[in-house]
Amino acid sequence: MNRVLVHLKTNLFFTLGSIFLWVFLGHAQKLPISILEQGSFTVGGTIKTSPGAFDPIAHGAFNPTNQSAEGQSLHGDHATVFYQVPVDANKLPLVFWHGFGQSMRTWQTTPDGREGFQSIFLRRGFPVNLVDQPRRGLSGRSTEPTTIKASTDDQLWFGIFRVGVGTEFYPDIQFSKDPEALNQYFRQITPDTGPLDIMVNIDAVSALFDKIGEGILVTHSHSGGQGWMTALKNKNIKAIASYEPGSNFVFPEGEVPASITYVGGTLSARGVPMSKFKRLTEIPIVIYYGDNIPDEPVENPAQEQWRAAVTMAKLWRDTVNKHGGDVTLIQLPDVGLKGNTHFPMSDLNNQKVANLLSVWLKEKGLDKK
Repeated sequence: MNRVLVHLKTNLFFTLGSIFLWVFLGHAQKLPISILEQGSFTVGGTIKTSPGAFDPIAHGAFNPTNQSAEGQSLHGDHATVFYQVPVDANKLPLVFWHGFGQSMRTWQTTPDGREGFQSIFLRRGFPVNLVDQPRRGLSGRSTEPTTIKASTDDQLWFGIFRVGVGTEFYPDIQFSKDPEALNQYFRQITPDTGPLDIMVNIDAVSALFDKIGEGILVTHSHSGGQGWMTALKNKNIKAIASYEPGSNFVFPEGEVPASITYVGGTLSARGVPMSKFKRLTEIPIVIYYGDNIPDEPVENPAQEQWRAAVTMAKLWRDTVNKHGGDVTLIQLPDVGLKGNTHFPMSDLNNQKVANLLSVWLKEKGLDKK
């Protein structure tokens, strides 16, 4: 099916499904959110120990400059989860996993103070689980050391996150021009407190699905590729919605495409045995990308890496579907949503972005009570 037909089919589906959602859910947005249960916990992680015997007299005083580790342990590398269950909840919860340099705040609210996907989907009946992956945010206890640099890099991320170029916003961008919104946006970036280890992250999120049972994984950016790999590991993941995945696309061995070179880097895919890869054909998957992603090479490296990501994602979609899978890839401008950044879940039109996901969840029968 060519891109024009895909565009027409997707746009029609989005329009019809959203007529109901915009009317009903627009009213629901004004009502209080009734929470049946909420709390937080940690999952996964490991325990690091030091040899010897702990002496509470000799070692029991806190000394930040010369603390003995003898005979002591360190609990770290876990994920932290905040969960909420609304009254009359749907059967399957949503698990929200942030991207690089981010935390669960990605999903909690928007930089300009509106409701984020946490509240939006609570209103729509879904239990929500917000994750801070190991060595990030509330999960900062790492078993391995690192050096955190105080780099001045706001404008770099302004570009990579496709808000604009340098300090200039893209035209018609779905981001508030209020300076305080940009201030809040930059301040939600948070560093890794240990070396970034995707297998540590995957193990922790898999442990979450072991704990809560069946659910729907919602990823963003760097967690996208980790999401596919977690689904290979854990069959409690019944569907994946991925916003702007950028790396770690998983192909069958022997079908891994050539690396994609772009200004500033190279994007390579991973190969796994077909017996493992087939797991990805067993669940529905939807991928969303925002605006200002070029179709052809350009000189701006902040845009180029997303051109490469979309190109690889299309190859991945076609491969999964060729083997019997159900992957849908939607570029938001193709369905009438213009100006979205790398964070469509918190853009000015995030209600419409959420509506698109709600339509997909309903179509796949994932919103049942």
